[in-house]
Amino acid sequence: MTAATAPLLIGLNKPYGVLSQFTPEGRWQGLKDWVPFRDVYVAGRLDADSEGLLLLTNDGRLQARIADPRFKMEKTYWVQVEGEPDDAALAAWSAGVQLNDGMTRPARAVLIDAPPQLWQRDPPIRVRASRPTSWLELGIREGRNRQVRRMTAALGFPTLRLIRAAIGPYRLDTLMPGLWHELDASLVHSQAIRNA
Repeated sequence: MTAATAPLLIGLNKPYGVLSQFTPEGRWQGLKDWVPFRDVYVAGRLDADSEGLLLLTNDGRLQARIADPRFKMEKTYWVQVEGEPDDAALAAWSAGVQLNDGMTRPARAVLIDAPPQLWQRDPPIRVRASRPTSWLELGIREGRNRQVRRMTAALGFPTLRLIRAAIGPYRLDTLMPGLWHELDASLVHSQAIRNA
């Protein structure tokens, strides 16, 4: 990227089964099958078995500002869990949960209806007829390995499906799996000023 070139920021709705890297591994696909750019890097990873918003940029400073928890850019997830979390579980997630690598920071946790315009996952999740499922919206400002899954499991509500709906000011909205669009990179700076 030259000094005169504006940073490129791409938002991809990453499908299930796709890694947050361009090279495929084992049974997982790589981003090269979904993104036509080769000079961009992932700003905040998303596990292969998770879906939703993945940001890619060609600017190293922009990548760090999006991905680094020090900049407090909230990541919002829609989480389908097994069971029916009660007010005590929501309060626990909101206060912070003890994991094997320490306490999490407080999260924003609310029960929601199934997200609107939700696509079918391929393959579909496995549900047990004897156990109800619920949807949560969790907002976190850190990024430990498989953190959301571990947070829900710690309180007895295993994650069945995990979709990242937003990163800071960037949202999935109506972007369908496998599709991408270019985003306004200047919003990252505006978000940083509000969180300062």
